[in-house]
Amino acid sequence: MRERWRAIGLLAVALFVVNVVARLVIRFGSDGDDSAAADRVSLGMFVVIGLILAAVAFVWGRRRPAAAWGADMAAGVGIALLLTVLVGPLLVGDNPFGGGAGTFFAQIWLYLAATGAGVLLGYLVLTALGLDHRSQTLKRYAEMKTAKPRRVVRR
Repeated sequence: MRERWRAIGLLAVALFVVNVVARLVIRFGSDGDDSAAADRVSLGMFVVIGLILAAVAFVWGRRRPAAAWGADMAAGVGIALLLTVLVGPLLVGDNPFGGGAGTFFAQIWLYLAATGAGVLLGYLVLTALGLDHRSQTLKRYAEMKTAKPRRVVRR
């Protein structure tokens, strides 16, 4: 159980660190009026988050059933989402609710869309390659059934 929570915590921290780095780049690397640069950095952040989750889904999907790693992934993303939306702005001197309710909820929906796309991409690639836990279990079952010699029935 401890290893499971460690993996969830590491995932949440990794996703949060990506967000903090993006916020710091926006804060110190661009002018306050340059919203196009901030949008590009935010898009890059969402792409990196999606790729991280695709890689994690690929690795976790090989070892465990989808229900087990899916719950862990949801917990890690949920924790990272809360940290990103509530704590992230405070680290760069902003108010989490300073942009209004629309901006606050837009952050949440964009984050969930990026994470969902990343997890889906990783799992679809894993399944297409036939390396997911279920495919491997079915492959082992088929090999076991074909490896047994046929029983001779005497009459």
